[in-house]
Amino acid sequence: MMKRLYLPLFLFLFLILEGVALELLPASLIMSDYLIVPHWVFIFLVYLAIFYDEENTYFSVVYALAFGLLIDIVYTGILGVYMFSYGLITYIIHGVKKVLHGNFYVTVLLGLMGLALADISINGIFIVVGISDMLWKDYFTYRLLPTVISNLVFLLVLYPVMVKRLIRWSKEQLAGRNTI
Repeated sequence: MMKRLYLPLFLFLFLILEGVALELLPASLIMSDYLIVPHWVFIFLVYLAIFYDEENTYFSVVYALAFGLLIDIVYTGILGVYMFSYGLITYIIHGVKKVLHGNFYVTVLLGLMGLALADISINGIFIVVGISDMLWKDYFTYRLLPTVISNLVFLLVLYPVMVKRLIRWSKEQLAGRNTI
């Protein structure tokens, strides 16, 4: 019974750590023109979609909607931006995973693709709503590229720690289940 709480606890831990992540970076990097946005919850959702969910389970999408809403509540002033972006992109990754095998290269590819799509959709919504007015050229240079690179480092660090654990939890918890 306790094992069912591991996934939300990890997601909640990453949600909290996202808020203090920038404090861990050198001041010279924070004071520069580059904007680094930690998407650690999303990285873990990518791992869930690839290594935990089976073809007919969508736990990663449900967690994406729930924790996207929590990110909206805690870190942004607009509800639904992260919830929509994380939910949609996680659903897309879950669908693409059905075609590709879950290995290191696929994880990096889907992680990079998902990070870029999620951050672009979040920025696009912020532009439409009027919160952001950054030019797309500046956005790609000063926000998207540093964000994807920094989150890629987190994805690579998390890979050896979480993959076997998620596969084992999936086999233990989802044995015999057919739906969510």
